[in-house]
Amino acid sequence: MRLIKLVPDHTNIHFLKWQWPTTIVSTILMIASWVLVFTNGLNLGVDFVGGQMVRVTFTQSATAPVAALRGEIGSLGYGEPIIQTFGAPNAVSIRLRLPEGSEHNPAVAEAMSKKITTTLKQDHADARIDGVDSVSGKVSKELGWTAFKALGFAAIAISIYIWFRFEWQFGVGALASLVHDVSLTVGMFALTQMEFDLTIVAAILTIIGYSLNDTIVVYDRIRENLKKYRKMDVPELLDLSVNETLARTVMTSATMLITLISLMVLGPKVIFGFAAALILGIFVCTYSSVYMAAPMLIWLKVTSGSFVPTETAQDRQERLAKERARP
Repeated sequence: MRLIKLVPDHTNIHFLKWQWPTTIVSTILMIASWVLVFTNGLNLGVDFVGGQMVRVTFTQSATAPVAALRGEIGSLGYGEPIIQTFGAPNAVSIRLRLPEGSEHNPAVAEAMSKKITTTLKQDHADARIDGVDSVSGKVSKELGWTAFKALGFAAIAISIYIWFRFEWQFGVGALASLVHDVSLTVGMFALTQMEFDLTIVAAILTIIGYSLNDTIVVYDRIRENLKKYRKMDVPELLDLSVNETLARTVMTSATMLITLISLMVLGPKVIFGFAAALILGIFVCTYSSVYMAAPMLIWLKVTSGSFVPTETAQDRQERLAKERARP
């Protein structure tokens, strides 16, 4: 019985042939992602902005009565609510800032959530409360700063590891791939306005780890081939290395995508954003390991002799002495 192979043996795709068009497209997408972040902003969850969030589903309605809810919740005296659909057209999230004094008196937040849920049930018989979350402003700032540091330290630690594991050129290439992958993922959330909370930060950290794993596999094969094929042109050698690792890359990505798509389609709504971020991350990580990490070595002047130890005068004397001593 023959095994099914997603990538046939002796595959020879000229990836580096398209290095400049793909680099231009990647650069445009990265710039567009950050433009969206600074113009549209991110739909930050309660984890980062603080406040009270109530998730409601109207079981007997095709769509949620957003306009009516805005007036009903706004009349409670807690300020202007932020109401957005959440997963389905008949499900919404209602966000409000916590009243003053709630940081020192938890009972204030409890009274606020109880008043909101009571109003929803009185005005809408089909309202089902799916969850109530409350985070103080101080805690949300600490969570945001901690998440930012976690992403930054992860990227720096990965670059340092690759620097020592390989050479500095490989570290720069891996960091460029990480910036590319994280930028496009964050840009997707700025474009779609899906809620960005600590779950998404966990997804981005997972994407960083997957990007590192994919890049390391390609770089390790490149380093082996640099030692093995000294006279081969570097673009040709990079194509060979990528093709040799292509079967492993495609198989890993395919199996992960099957699981993630199942989670996104069949899983609970609360992990929809997490699964969506990882699905995009798998695509961009696979893409960047080929079209970002590999071409960076050419631009950083890596050659087949870049990592060959230079023979010092003492080494040459010792080698000549050994050659003379041979019978």
